[in-house]
Amino acid sequence: MRICQHAAAADVGGFLEPVQQALIHRRGWLRMLAPRATGGAELPLPEVVRLEEEIAAADGSMGWVVTLCAGAGWFAGFLPPDLAREIIGTRRVCLAGSGAPTGFAEREGDGFRITGRWDYASGAPMATHFTLNAVLRENGQPLRDENGAPRISAFAVPAAQVSIVPTWHSVGLRATASHSYSIQGQWVPSSHGFVIDAAHATAPGPLYQFPFYPLAYITLAANLAGMARHFVGLARDSIARRKHTMSGQPLVQRPEVERLLHDAQTQLVQARDHAYALLDRAWARVAAGEEVPQAEIESLQDASLSLVAASRSAVDGLYPYCGLYAANVHSTINRVWRDFHTATQHSLLLP
Repeated sequence: MRICQHAAAADVGGFLEPVQQALIHRRGWLRMLAPRATGGAELPLPEVVRLEEEIAAADGSMGWVVTLCAGAGWFAGFLPPDLAREIIGTRRVCLAGSGAPTGFAEREGDGFRITGRWDYASGAPMATHFTLNAVLRENGQPLRDENGAPRISAFAVPAAQVSIVPTWHSVGLRATASHSYSIQGQWVPSSHGFVIDAAHATAPGPLYQFPFYPLAYITLAANLAGMARHFVGLARDSIARRKHTMSGQPLVQRPEVERLLHDAQTQLVQARDHAYALLDRAWARVAAGEEVPQAEIESLQDASLSLVAASRSAVDGLYPYCGLYAANVHSTINRVWRDFHTATQHSLLLP
């Protein structure tokens, strides 16, 4: 598979190989959550999540970039339709961004002048546009909502107005190039601001009525599940090559090791099936024009975190049996282990 063939080189080079980038664009993966009316595919969410898991199972960095950048493409469903068509219609479109409100948007005329710096924009080198959250200000003072809290708005900004700051030096997911980016006093029209909420959707499909946080949780958890699946398969092969030092017995035949392998696989499958069943149920509600009850939203988020926990348990439980080969930075299993543990540090996935 082309994804796997170039994963090691991308890890060393610090970003996806041109062949991998071309594959992403040719398959239209970064447009798969964007509205059809804008040129996107507007695929059903359960189909997207399962695809993202499969890509991550082939290469964690590529899965992560596709997931984060396709997720930013979903925001086109909340932008003014003309602007959304312009953005999604961009050749080799890629939206990268950050959710932290670490900048300011000063009201100026019929737009805003944006200044700030944002971290962890996966796929930054191939981005044609960046999304961000910023605190709204007027005359240097924060604008406040009815509760007195600073008002925050999301914005979409062309890459030409953005400077990438090379800060990504992680142990894993190195090929995501999740660098920081800064904007210094760049003006954008008010139309570039948007609110990520079903009540503010500008596209009519059910995809834009699906709640944001469960969408974020399940797409990230699917990536961890894919990486964990990859690791378990590699661990099985690594363990099969080892023998117990004292007895000379193949390590894989020891009852406790056989049980660990079986339990890791079983727990992953069970947690995955449970999370996807809840996703499918929530999607069916939204597709039928219903709201997802808060209890089901919370259940889907909890199931996503349980899937992450099962993935952690599988990887961490098997790693000690994999031998020094698994500690070799040039081995596939080591790259998968590094990618997995870096991905677990996403703020939404903390235990």
